[in-house]
Amino acid sequence: MPQTSAFDPAAATAAYLAQLPPQAHAKAEAYTQGGHWILLWGTLITMVIAWLVLRSGVLVRLRGALAGRGARAWFVVAIVIAADIAIETLLSLPWNAYEDWWRETAYGLTSQAFTGWLGETLIMGLITLVATVLLMSGIYALIRRAPKTWWLWSAGFAGLFIVLLFIISPVFIQPIFNTFKPAPPGPVRDAVAAMAKANGVPSDKIVIYNGSRQSNRYTANVSGLFGTARVAMSDTMFKQGADLAEVRAVVGHEMGHYVLGHVLKSAAAYVGLALALFWLTNRLFQPVLALTQAKGVEGIADPAGFPVIGIIIAVLGLLAAPLTNTLTRIHEAEADRFSLERVGEPDGLARALVKTIEYRAATPSRLEETIFYSHPAVGRRVRMAMDWKAAHRKAAPAPAPNP
Repeated sequence: MPQTSAFDPAAATAAYLAQLPPQAHAKAEAYTQGGHWILLWGTLITMVIAWLVLRSGVLVRLRGALAGRGARAWFVVAIVIAADIAIETLLSLPWNAYEDWWRETAYGLTSQAFTGWLGETLIMGLITLVATVLLMSGIYALIRRAPKTWWLWSAGFAGLFIVLLFIISPVFIQPIFNTFKPAPPGPVRDAVAAMAKANGVPSDKIVIYNGSRQSNRYTANVSGLFGTARVAMSDTMFKQGADLAEVRAVVGHEMGHYVLGHVLKSAAAYVGLALALFWLTNRLFQPVLALTQAKGVEGIADPAGFPVIGIIIAVLGLLAAPLTNTLTRIHEAEADRFSLERVGEPDGLARALVKTIEYRAATPSRLEETIFYSHPAVGRRVRMAMDWKAAHRKAAPAPAPNP
């Protein structure tokens, strides 16, 4: 009768996690749990900055000056929104520098110089300004035309806008910050091409980018929609010694996102969230405006009250984080299963996951994971890979009988 060697998924999982010394796990836990407080403090700072802009009356005066000169409503909205975004971006710059650069540098998660970070942040701020002006110009037009049902129409408009951003981001936005190239000739490209063919993914949609320019994190991603969708691997994977099994496992995971349509499913979910967000904004605008004690804002159709909407979005976004995180965790678990089933590299996936522990502690409580984690905990993901390995191990041949 065939004999199989004993394999304990729990012991194998513990062995993988033990590849990092206790001090590395402690550092990862400090970074991760500190990030939970960052989320709260970031929301509070956003609210305070919006309140300061409201109380200053600068947007009310700007709106009044433009309206007094006979400017069209759409032009008033665009200028006032642009002014608010510019002011709030500058006021929040010290906090963003701490959160996105100083803290990342302190934990060894970026090697980018401050000047490089600042330049890219300002460019992204300009892109955000343009996108926000376009989005809010449409929404304020809907508020003026349908004051009772604007929130319903705005959810659909925001959904179309999100899909458009997903489509154009890989083509027009991401190349501003990074260079994307096909994998060079060799075993990696051969393996990726074979996997792409087997899973119906165009091989030219799998690229490597210089992610180490901004971050030292071991990572890959899928972005874009329809004809612009692609799988991108950061060069940090290879700088951290990813072997072929790791590459196959990680690319298989990202292919899972691509094949399973997770980007489009996420966009659909965001439309539903936008519907709830705009409905609540319509109900909460006047009470929140009253709490700020700001003067001169004439109602929700007045762009000078845009910071009020910003406060509402910040609070609701914080409260909705467990829901959005859960949606993402479901997609990540599905992508892990896709990689295991289609590529069959459980140890490669486990080795890759262990390298992400430095910015995502491996063994949080279920409550912490549910509230704060956008990915399943590494410990649970490695255990799933080891369980799959145990279930799919081939039986060893029976020993030859003694003559």
